[in-house]
Formats: sequence, C-alpha cells, structure tokens
Amino acid sequence: MWAGAPYADEVRAVLLAHKERGALRLAGPLGAVLAGAVRGLRPGDGSRLLVPVPSARRSVAGRGHDPVRRIALAAARELRREGTEVRVLAVLRQRRVVADQAGLSARQRLANVAGALVVPGGAGRLLAGQSAVLVDDLVTTGATLAEAARAVAAAGGRVSGAAVVAAPRGAFTVGGEPMEPLSRGK
Repeated sequence: MWAGAPYADEVRAVLLAHKERGALRLAGPLGAVLAGAVRGLRPGDGSRLLVPVPSARRSVAGRGHDPVRRIALAAARELRREGTEVRVLAVLRQRRVVADQAGLSARQRLANVAGALVVPGGAGRLLAGQSAVLVDDLVTTGATLAEAARAVAAAGGRVSGAAVVAAPRGAFTVGGEPMEPLSRGK
C-alpha cells in the first residue's frame, strides 16, 4: 500500500471539501497525489488497472458524485500524460449496506465490511487474469481495502497493491519508527 500524503491539515481539508462539499475542481490535484502513490507501487508490467473502492449508493446520491472514482479518473489522466498505459475499471459494488466506519475500532471495521463488496457477474470477465491496483481516497485501518481485495480475487482478478491519497501520520513508518512522508519534502 502506498499513500501520497499524510491525512492532516491541508490534505484533510482538501479531501473533505472535494468529498463532502462538492468542490469538484479539487479532483485534479487529488488525482495528481494519487498518481504519485500509484507510481510508488512500481507494478512490473508497465500497464496499470486502477480499481476504485466504491462509495455507498446513498452517499453518491447525496453528494451527487463518487469522489474516489472522480479522483481515480484524474490520476489516470495524469499517468497517461507521462506515457503510462492505465485504465480505471469501476467494477466493485456494495452488496449490502455498511455502517459508518467513523468511531469503529479496527476489529469492528473488519466485521462491518466483511462480505460487503462484490464484482457483479459480467464485470468479473474484465478482471480475469488482470493485475489491479486498488485506489481509495483515505486508508485508516485497511479494512475496506482488504474487503476490496477479497472481492477482486473472488472475481478472478489479482491485486498487485493499493494506492491512496492519504493515510494517518502513524501509517508512515520505517522499522516501527514514525517518519515524514517523502511528499512533504523531507
């Protein structure tokens, strides 16, 4: 898993403005950060398949857009400008409603999302034998990414990694010691 930035301060404000307040023009800069995270994974085959983690249907309806899909499309445009062959394949769907993850422990989050995602029948053909990079805006415990990986694998796809725009500062560690992310210039 590779994160482009720490989830704090300005990054948090930009993600929330895009996601919750409909500041759609922020998808470009967020996509550039996500593209950096995808680059950090360095998949070996030269082409990349980005599979965004879906938002709940009710959230998409309330917001008027799917923020992660929008950011993934912006990241793909950025990567294509550099000559990388990349596609966004939005094949994951929620099979059932999940509770809001805020305030849940890591164990509760795993139980909350277990079995919640699926790749619908026909879409599985698109993943067969393909190596996919899961993409999301934010990772906290990794429960949602683990569930997405399970669903992609169940459909015959292969997950080569996960890239996110941001992760909590504690997620940036080397040998258990906190470090500043490279995106901060240190």
